[in-house]
Amino acid sequence: MRLRALPAGLAGVLLLGCATHADLGAVPGSQGPHVAAQGSHAAIARVPVLHREDMLWLERVSFGLDGAIVADYRRLGREPFLERQLHPRDAVLPAPIAAEIAALEVTHVDPVLLIADVNAQYKSINAMPDGPDKEQARRTLNERGNRLAYEAVRRDLLRAVYSPAQLQEQMVWFWLNHFSVFQSKANLRWLVGDYEERAIRPHVFGHFRDLVLATLEHPAMLHYLDNNQNAAGHVNENYARELMELHTLGVGSGYTQQDVQNLARVLTGVGINVGDAPRLKPELQPLYLRRGAFEFNPARHDFGGKTLLGHPIEGKGFGEVEAAVRLIVAEPACARFISRELATYFVADNPPPPLVERMAQTFMHTDGDIAAVLHTMFLSREFDAALGGKFKDPMRFVVSAVRFAYDGRPINNTRPMFNWLNGLGEAAYGRQSPDGYPLTELNWASSGQMTRRFEIARSIGAGNAGLFDPEDGSAATVTGFPQLSNRLYFEAVEPFLAAHTKDALNRANSQQEWNTFLLSSPDFSYE
Repeated sequence: MRLRALPAGLAGVLLLGCATHADLGAVPGSQGPHVAAQGSHAAIARVPVLHREDMLWLERVSFGLDGAIVADYRRLGREPFLERQLHPRDAVLPAPIAAEIAALEVTHVDPVLLIADVNAQYKSINAMPDGPDKEQARRTLNERGNRLAYEAVRRDLLRAVYSPAQLQEQMVWFWLNHFSVFQSKANLRWLVGDYEERAIRPHVFGHFRDLVLATLEHPAMLHYLDNNQNAAGHVNENYARELMELHTLGVGSGYTQQDVQNLARVLTGVGINVGDAPRLKPELQPLYLRRGAFEFNPARHDFGGKTLLGHPIEGKGFGEVEAAVRLIVAEPACARFISRELATYFVADNPPPPLVERMAQTFMHTDGDIAAVLHTMFLSREFDAALGGKFKDPMRFVVSAVRFAYDGRPINNTRPMFNWLNGLGEAAYGRQSPDGYPLTELNWASSGQMTRRFEIARSIGAGNAGLFDPEDGSAATVTGFPQLSNRLYFEAVEPFLAAHTKDALNRANSQQEWNTFLLSSPDFSYE
């Protein structure tokens, strides 16, 4: 069986583990659920027929099915739908969700002013005499930082659930994981919201080189991997190593320790400044660069000659950094590494080498155009052949469950989703090491994970799961009981359920139990 053993007591009712992977491709049936036979099959018959492959393809491209995205797919067809997703223009959020995001402090903070203010406050607190006042002042400031970090996650989750630009939201999540930063290191929690908004989101479908440079210039990355400490005579290799190993070329791609050392020298002087510009010698002033909190300080830069990947790098200030990034990203190893990472996330834990190679060729022929690489992948025969076999990681599981269960109904509270992801071990900005969360089933399908997923399914299936309770603690004014046996279910899910899943649903004793069984089924866990 594909799913791991379950704790005693759950095996009798839990669908996880009751169907093999082959069952997920069972011939569509017509038997309805035992307790929720609402909706009209006659009404569904008037719309064009959707096949199992259509729904699995759509699940991969999106964060999960809801009524709006199924309607868009049916109206447009696969390739036009994909083009809309790869080139989103009018991704308007529902008005209540847009209002929730607009009300968040993280949406409006200026990172330069914020960092300067936080640094000043910490300095002031550290100067206070020890005692309860000092502890309270530090606690108050830390709580604000934690709140801003949570607001960044809240904004991400709301967009993931409700944005019509579903592929864009998936790519934001993918690149945040690929260029991972850890919010609990020092003061990074103050910066993660801006990191996503300025360094990641604008570049998710653009040229990979621009995405690398955007993350390179952001203070969150520079602080996380210590490049703000990297200066001539005091070289810090942390960021240079991860830039090559994790962000661009991958392990075993042929670069050497000398390449790492020379790239670290290229990156000297690249750092953070939210105060006054440094006083520089006249000959260095034209080389000084400042963009927001990012600074290139030529007085801290090693201008000596360098060789990177067999190519000379001339000492010319920040131009060296741009030249080094262009050189690295142009390497065939970079094209293959990024293509493999994308295919591992979207296609299969061990993606087909011919597909990875075609994606890499697209990458090289288009100067690293991410949208073009995704187009090659999503319309490939290998992608179609892999449908139904990809296990959802926690983020995809949680978001897809909320999207399907509430089908566009605005939630008031993302704290339950935040807690679910923490419990499943995939909290946003929560990966301590810079390698990002793993992308394969082996890491997310243990018995403990399955137990937690069942509890999440039961929480959603039994009612509003706390998602409709206001975060400020005031009384709820709306309810959110999931109506899973709706038109979306009969149109896009029920015809393609495995026989074992249908049998288990038919034995459910209540609507709540039926909901739980469906959301914890292998059919829902694989896409």
